[in-house]
Formats: sequence, structure tokens, C-alpha cells
Amino acid sequence: MTIGTTTPAHADEGPMPDLGGALGWLNTPPLTTTALHGKVVLFDFWTYTCINSLRNLPYVKAWAAKYAASGLVVIGVHTPEFSFEHQPPNVTAAVRALGVSYPVAIDSDYAIWNSFDNAYWPADYLVDGRGRIRYHMFGEGEYARTERVIQQLLRENGATDVPATTVGATGTGIEAPPDFNDERSDETYLGLQHGSEFASPERVERDAPANYTLPAHVPLNGWALRGRWTIGAENAALDAAPGAIAFRFRSRDLHLVLTPAQPGKPVRFVVRVDGQPPGADHGTDIAPDGAGTVLAPRLYQLVRQHGPIGERLFEVEFLDPGVHAVVFTFG
Repeated sequence: MTIGTTTPAHADEGPMPDLGGALGWLNTPPLTTTALHGKVVLFDFWTYTCINSLRNLPYVKAWAAKYAASGLVVIGVHTPEFSFEHQPPNVTAAVRALGVSYPVAIDSDYAIWNSFDNAYWPADYLVDGRGRIRYHMFGEGEYARTERVIQQLLRENGATDVPATTVGATGTGIEAPPDFNDERSDETYLGLQHGSEFASPERVERDAPANYTLPAHVPLNGWALRGRWTIGAENAALDAAPGAIAFRFRSRDLHLVLTPAQPGKPVRFVVRVDGQPPGADHGTDIAPDGAGTVLAPRLYQLVRQHGPIGERLFEVEFLDPGVHAVVFTFG
């Protein structure tokens, strides 16, 4: 999800839906529509391994801090995409690691998601002081427009100290704004439920261990495996080390969602780009020599290029078994 759709600031999309059904709340006691009546509320639907949600996050955090004194309440609604994101301890750890201090609803059963009839990560909804949804933004972008609506609704609600400026791009690392100018690679799942563009010459064995090899040439946006892997609905799992994944991409950034099969058991890996250590083009989660470690279930930034963008062959070799590779994303 990148740039989505908005509604006019004066539109009325109906009342704020019920907030029941969350499995828990972080940074706050449980919140209700009654408790929020009279407040301007920003609901941010997100999930912690979604690169689009992560790049949206700096703006949401900045708005929460900037407009708190003017009466804005920001609520993150964490609705998971993958099975490991359903687990409250993983959400709690991610919220802490990402520095999110505003209230977060753990919406693992999609109760709040469904009450809003939402379908996107990220998705931002603005509710005015009368409890009416007045604006939505689906996907990344339109940050200045969204902030202007925040300001408008706060003034409508009687705030007199609303800043007139808008925040700039504040994200760094994984949260930095994308560069779509030269991007030719799209989100690519490695599980069978949504997976495509598999380039290894062997036939995929569903939910069963099999040996795979890299082809002589990996096509643009194709991916391939080397070693013994089990490809399931949600991920490709390495059964025996070493094993590797290759992907030919064109984008400034390359990310890969990885999870250790056993919590607390690290998995070492090495990244190569066109057969060489990435050097200055290493992502935030690896060293210039390409070395990294999977320690927790999350999104890992493995490549951030600083020169001209062209087709590059990415390869990650895992030195230990027990890693699950879920999805490539780019930026």
C-alpha cells in the first residue's frame, strides 16, 4: 500500500464505531466511545511488520506529541497480518521498540478493524468532537493534508492554541520516506497463500521439506531458494543450514520479514548484493560486511542503496536453521 484515497474534511462518514473486542490495550486503560466523546480522535490502523505502516509512524507520533495540548487523542489500532503478529507479547515488544507512547489497541481478532469496515494498512480515520468520522486516508502520503484536517477539527472543537505549521519528514532508518522514482519491485510473499514469481527450477512441495537450487539467472522480481526448505501458507522455513534466498530487485531499499522458529534462539545470516558484501549500501539491520542476526519476529532492512538505482541480485545465506522468511518489501 502506498498512496491511497482521502475524503473531504467536511464529509460525514457516520459515527465512531464501537471499540470493544480488543484483546488488550497498551499505554492506557481500555478506551470507549463514551470516554472519547468531545475529543478529536485520530485512529491509525497499522501492523508492526508492514513497511507502509512503519513509514507512516513518524508522522503519527509527531502529531500525537504536537497536538496533545490542543485536545487530539491518537489511538493506534494494531491489527495483524501474520500469525506471529497476533501474539500480544510480540506487539508489546514492538510498541516499546518503536517508541510508541500513545494508546494502542491490540486488535488481533479484527473487532475494531471490522467495526470501521477497514481494509488497509495503514489507514487513518479522523473523528470530530461530536463523534463523527470526518476524514480518512488509506495508505502512505498526503501527510500535510491530513494534518490540516487535524488542525481544522481541533479548531471546530474550540481549541484556540492549534499550531498552523505542519511536520516534515522525520523518519530515519526503516521509517525514512521511500524513494519511488526508480522502484520497480513490489511486495512479494514467500508463502503459498499469496506467493508468486518463484524461480527455483524444482516444483514446490507444499508443507513438506524439499531441496531447492538457485537457477542460472533469477529474473527481475523473481525469487529462489537454495537448500532444504519447507514452503507453507505463510512462509518459507529453513530446515537445515546453510540455506539461501535470492531475489533480483530494483529499488533503493530491500526489506525482509523474518522470524526465528524458536523464540530466543538467534539465526545468523550474511547478505550479498551482486555477489559482494553490501558495504555502504547495507541496511540498518546488517553490518557493511553483510552480517546480521534474526533475534525477533519483525521486518529487517537489509539493503539501502546510496548510488544510482538499477537491477541488483540480492542473496541472503542463513548459517543456522530455524528461520521463517515471510515477505519482501521495498522502498
